[in-house]
Amino acid sequence: MEQINALGRRKSAVARVYLSAGKGNLTINGRTLEEYFKEDSLRYIVNQPFSVTGTEGQFDVKVNLDGGGTKGQAEAVRLGISRALCEVDKEAYRPTLKAAGFLTRDAREVERKKPGRPGARKRFQFSKR
Repeated sequence: MEQINALGRRKSAVARVYLSAGKGNLTINGRTLEEYFKEDSLRYIVNQPFSVTGTEGQFDVKVNLDGGGTKGQAEAVRLGISRALCEVDKEAYRPTLKAAGFLTRDAREVERKKPGRPGARKRFQFSKR
């Protein structure tokens, strides 16, 4: 099996995922998964596509991450891994990943700040007199 690459995005985080057959090594920006994501919940999010499809320890994953916060980065990696698994075997993995909701890109972004306001929707206190 050759190397398969996929792209995952969430908020302002972009994850370029490179999937190849291997022993289950996961490298993010040259560091291991445990080094990069300290929280268990974030590591769980990253490993969800493998646990749903039952492919733990079958693929080596190399990820280049850029932008965003930790939660957005973890969800971007999840989307990238899911897309790469779909390219490996569409018939086997796509229905389970789609049912779990890992193939839809979460399109929610931060709303921009408007001029004359302290935030996107917040207004300064109104004074009648």
